[in-house]
Amino acid sequence: MIKKGDKKIIRGWVFYDWANSVYNLVISSAIFPIFYDTVTTNAYLKREGMEVLGDSSDVTVEFFGNLISPSVLMSFVLSASFLVVSFLSPMLSGIADFSGNKKRFMQLFCYLGAFSCISLFWFNAERIELGMLSLFLASIGFWNSLVFYNAYLPEIAEPKDHDRISAKGFTMGYLGSMILLVICLAMIMFIDKGLTKYSFILVGVWWVGFSQITYRALPNNVYGKKKEKGVIWKGFRELKKVFVEFKKIKKLKRFLTSFFFFNTGVQTVMLMAVLYAKREIFVGEYEEAGQTGLIVAILLIQILGAAGAFLISRLSGRIGNINSLIIVVAFWLPLCGFAYFLSTPIQFYFLAAGVGIVMGGVQAVSRSTYSKFLPETEDHASYFSFYDVTEKIGIVFGTFFFGFMEYATGNIRFSIMSVMFFFVVGLILLFFVPKKEVPSVA
Repeated sequence: MIKKGDKKIIRGWVFYDWANSVYNLVISSAIFPIFYDTVTTNAYLKREGMEVLGDSSDVTVEFFGNLISPSVLMSFVLSASFLVVSFLSPMLSGIADFSGNKKRFMQLFCYLGAFSCISLFWFNAERIELGMLSLFLASIGFWNSLVFYNAYLPEIAEPKDHDRISAKGFTMGYLGSMILLVICLAMIMFIDKGLTKYSFILVGVWWVGFSQITYRALPNNVYGKKKEKGVIWKGFRELKKVFVEFKKIKKLKRFLTSFFFFNTGVQTVMLMAVLYAKREIFVGEYEEAGQTGLIVAILLIQILGAAGAFLISRLSGRIGNINSLIIVVAFWLPLCGFAYFLSTPIQFYFLAAGVGIVMGGVQAVSRSTYSKFLPETEDHASYFSFYDVTEKIGIVFGTFFFGFMEYATGNIRFSIMSVMFFFVVGLILLFFVPKKEVPSVA
């Protein structure tokens, strides 16, 4: 057993947000999407024998012999990775809980994600299938490691501290990833643009390097589980037992149902915003300001995201987690409406500021709310696997419908409507979540 509230352990836990968030920023949101769009556009121009894109040009890439929009391809590849995560995380979490090997699984997926990021250095549009495999595995590594990371929160801290510690983790993540982004930008803008691909190596090294602080602090076998044979099948039985308990806790079920919808909107915005802006905002007369403008917006989101995580965790301490989430999710609706109509970089910066304020807050409070709602248990990885599966299945739907709306209408702006739908449903369902936040006893 570990003593809850141990400052050294909590510091080590928080540092994994600092370590892994560089994937979310550099690979998911900032440099790789811009790099990907540039590389695929140049490959299209070369294939078509063109020097510049025409007004009616629809950029496509050849993927296993089929021509497809780069943004549609990325959304489908990410959707597929989340499906794999949704399958793996419940299975492995049951095994981790039964065997007490949470930290080992966390390390496995951390290293898979980090080395997959490094392999993006060799991304080439002429061998795009291999490049998308790297992106696919990096996504699996990042998201699966978070299942086991999040599961430590109720083990290292008392429920009254969950909001503060969860927010501290997200704040550290925003600040750490912003530092690496600035380093990458300085390298690209002031030394040589050809160094862009080295950013992917830096992400992997940063992720692996700083995660060692976490691994030194966190124990592996918290409850002293003994090694036994048949751990895989016993792990499945452990998961089944947790699922039976889970079905009896009304507030957990209702919260996760709401979380499925509003978090789908949040994650889809995080994953697809840069491609949307590059396609719809930084074009024509604003094209030259494209890369700089996008990076400025992303840095703005990071700075305000760190502040938002702190402020909204404070708000939840005053009015409760569910009431705080209702306010934050409601704030996303006008942001989506604004995103549909915006047309200039200045408008996009205002949108980025709004997104930053609520992005960190909704993530931090969602994680701590679920942690507070858990019963007294030793099966935290299994319980958090339900949280994770809900999140990932939601992202599958979000990224798929974002890509499908563009595919069906030929206009990426209509994809915003699918994002708004998820926020509306999630907000309505939040009103049906019991507001009592004392952990249940299964």
